[in-house]
Amino acid sequence: MILELREEHLRAIRESGERSYPYECCGLLLGRTIAGGKVLVEVWETENAWDGESARSFVSDSDTSNDFTQERRYTIAPETMFAAQRSARERQLDIIGIYHSHPNHPAVPSECDRLWAWQQYSYIIASVRNGKTIDIRSWQLDGDRQFQPEELRICG
Repeated sequence: MILELREEHLRAIRESGERSYPYECCGLLLGRTIAGGKVLVEVWETENAWDGESARSFVSDSDTSNDFTQERRYTIAPETMFAAQRSARERQLDIIGIYHSHPNHPAVPSECDRLWAWQQYSYIIASVRNGKTIDIRSWQLDGDRQFQPEELRICG
């Protein structure tokens, strides 16, 4: 699959990650699905609504990791998702994916990313090291729920 986007979309994602550093940024990708891929129309920046204390109820008691902070996790509030869906629908668009950053980590999906991912979405990850974006990649789940690289094609 291919995700077509413009340089301004990459810039918005890059700047979002740098502003949020050292915390994960996140947002929605609004656009259209076409034969062979997707076309990104709008980057919809959102607040990282991750609440580590609430999140502990979603993991097993054996998970002793310290990854329950916004430095390592993100979530988008349901009301934000609904607002984006409404805005997209009014313009004959869809939510085609999600973006987020990995502060001081590669632009590669984590196991948590994989567990929470939806197969129809594109997942753009920005690697932000020491406050500067060094890499941006896109991923999509395959039929076995494993992430596969998705080509980013800059257009117009």
